[in-house]
This record gives sequence, C-alpha cells and structure tokens, in this order.
Amino acid sequence: MRRATSRRISALAAVALLVPLAAACGSDDKGAKDSGTAAEEKATGPLVIYSGRNEELIAPLLEKLEKATGTKVEVRYGDSAELAAQLLEEGDKTKADIFFSQDAGALGALAKAGRLDALPQGTLDQVDKEYRAEDGSWVGVSGRARVIAYNSDKVAKAPESVKDLTKPEWKGKVGYAPTNASFQAFVTGMRVLEGDDATRTWLKDFKANEPQVYEKNGAVLTAVNDGKAELGLINHYYWYEKAAEEGADKLKAALSFPKKGDPGALVNVAGAGVLKGNDQKAAAQKAVDFLLAEEAQTYFADETHEYPLAAGVTSKDELPKLDTLGVPEIDLSKLESLEVTLEMLREAGMV
Repeated sequence: MRRATSRRISALAAVALLVPLAAACGSDDKGAKDSGTAAEEKATGPLVIYSGRNEELIAPLLEKLEKATGTKVEVRYGDSAELAAQLLEEGDKTKADIFFSQDAGALGALAKAGRLDALPQGTLDQVDKEYRAEDGSWVGVSGRARVIAYNSDKVAKAPESVKDLTKPEWKGKVGYAPTNASFQAFVTGMRVLEGDDATRTWLKDFKANEPQVYEKNGAVLTAVNDGKAELGLINHYYWYEKAAEEGADKLKAALSFPKKGDPGALVNVAGAGVLKGNDQKAAAQKAVDFLLAEEAQTYFADETHEYPLAAGVTSKDELPKLDTLGVPEIDLSKLESLEVTLEMLREAGMV
C-alpha cells in the first residue's frame, strides 16, 4: 500500500493553519498591493489560473477558454489542497486570478479565509444551490457521484449503504483507495453529516473488516471487474470511462448508487472561484461563465464523463439524473476540514 504523500499531508496541515491567519488579516489590505502602475500592468497581462485539475484532462478545455475570453491564459497545475495552501500563503500578493479546484473542500478553505470574491447572482443561478457555495464565493462546474461498484457475477444485489460494508459477509471483499482525495472527501462528508465519533467508529469497523487496499480508484474498479474484489468504493465516472473504452456489455463490474441521504451518496464537485484583489475581473468572470456554458459543459459530459451542472447539457453516458440520486444534504464548503479527516485515517491505520 502507498502511504499518503508527505506533500499532501503538509498541504492539508498548511490549509488548516493558514485559514485562521488569512481570515484574521482580512481583505482590506490594498496597501500591500503594488502601485497603480503595477496594477495596470497586471490588468493587461495574462489571466492566471491555478488548476487542481489534471493537465492532461483539462488542458484542451482551457485552451478553448483562452479563445473565449480573448485573454492570454497561464495555468499552474497541482494538487488542489497544495494549491489552496499556496494561495493562502500568497494572500493578496498572489498572481492568480482564478482557482479551478478538483474538489469543493479546497474552495471552501479559501472561502473560509475570505480569499474569494462573491460571484454574480446570474452566474450562481446557473447551478443548483446544492453545488455552489452558500455565500456565493464559488460555483461547481461538474459533479461526480460516489458509488459502490460490484462484480455482477459474484454479487446478486449490492449494498445500498456504505454502512453495510462493515458486515461480516463483506469481510475481505471490498476494495478502496484510502490515499485518494475522493475517498478522503467522502470521509469528510461523513464527518459533516454524522459527526466525528460516528465516523471514527465506521472507519474502525471498516478497517477491521479487512478491505483490500489499492492506490487509485481505477485500480479498485479493475479489481472488481476482474473478480479480485466483489465490491469497490469509487467515483461513478471511472466505470463510464471503462465502458466507453471496452464496451459496457463486456464489463463484469456494475454500479450501485447508495440510498437517499447515505454518506456514500455524496456528490462532490470541481468548481471555480475568483481570487480577491485580482486585476482581471472582467476576464475572470468571462472564464467562470465559459466553464458553465454549453461548450465546456458538453466537454465535462463527453470527455471526462462527469455530471454537467449547467447549460441544460445532458450526458451521452445516460447517467442517472442528479435529482434522482440520494445525495445527502450537505454544504460542500464544509469539506474543507481535510486535515482532521487525515488524522482520523492515520488513527485507523489507513494511511
């Protein structure tokens, strides 16, 4: 098993430490910014995006964004948690205009520290309220549902709740990727929904049931498809990617969407926020609106196999509709408390 990287642990710790410091400093520190001449140079310079999304996956879309905004775009890629920590450290002196995060938790950390500008209501209204910040500081642009994958040859009926995975009949039969950010976000969601004590108990019982450890979600799905694991905890799009490549009729793996309100039914989002103090307000707003427009939403639906969240776009994958899923009621910004989750996973011997 691969241990959680020290870089990610450090990033999560940095976020936890820097959020209160950034919030205490406030955003009314124009004196810290360069002179008017420097601001004018920045305004005519490139639109700088810090992207927690994978370059290979998202670079073609950001090239289209450059054309759509009419502004040269520079992108810094990295882990979302690491980039959030960097942005908090840079504060008002950052060169970044937009944070494009892989998950809502990193956006929530910046929002909590007061580092994001409020987006226009017209932009926010393009997305259901469940998938945007309550304070309007960020908006989700694509969604991914947590699911239970199961081998259809070996499992007649998959569990409807992650809580069932601690039962004796599933001992040693469940695959998961504890160092993966999506699993850690799911655990954070359980903490928000049910509290730390209940989550700690579930982790202890789940670990005691001897789940199989994998490095990535894709490896979990492969194990389920090959019959090496009967069940697996993944995001939905891994199955749809594999189905597109190999043919759905050739897969032994199938998906179960957990029941309504279950922690395992979390739908997390990739989203965008505009950094406070940026000098590219018009271009930054155009960029966010582009990510919510039909071209980008179709890209998320067809190329990344995620849920498009705006523009009325539907997926060619024939995904279950979002409003039919059992998504628990949760403020996704609260997924920012990842360091507490990581500490729980360490206590449980999972990372």
